[in-house]
Amino acid sequence: MSTNCRRRLIRDFKRLSTDPPGGISGSPCPDNIMLWNAVIFGPADTPFEDGTFKLLLTFDESYPNKPPTVKFLSRMFHPNVYANGELCLDILQNRWSPTYDVAAILTSIQSLLHDPNPNSPANAEAAQLYRENMKEYVRRVRATVEESWLDPDEHEAMRQEDEAAAASSSDPSSS
Repeated sequence: MSTNCRRRLIRDFKRLSTDPPGGISGSPCPDNIMLWNAVIFGPADTPFEDGTFKLLLTFDESYPNKPPTVKFLSRMFHPNVYANGELCLDILQNRWSPTYDVAAILTSIQSLLHDPNPNSPANAEAAQLYRENMKEYVRRVRATVEESWLDPDEHEAMRQEDEAAAASSSDPSSS
């Protein structure tokens, strides 16, 4: 592993630990400094308020000269987030600068939740609702906020219970 990359990631972690921006946290995985788990709390006064959104940041040897890959692990309904959780965010693509650190990346993502860019959509449906039907957009976002409170195992268990209930209600032998 590149010493520059490792040194920089340690410095980023120290900064994030000692002076964390409000509403974000992140740390490297215990056995791999190149993989980070992060959490962004939905910004106040937005449809994302009260959400707890998990992300994964994947760094390679070229960091900080190239940005990490960042992906939401939590389901996200947002104009600038693809269905697979990847983001359409300028600082992670064509506007990257080595001066950005992990705190700046997470703060930018939190800011994107507050101020989406529907003109550069990763999710066309979310962008269209944001532009044309704010009430429905907010309803869909609030559903992802509520889902963000569950851990993935709870979410999967609830989905299986729903499927089982739907199957038994349509099975005439179960009455």
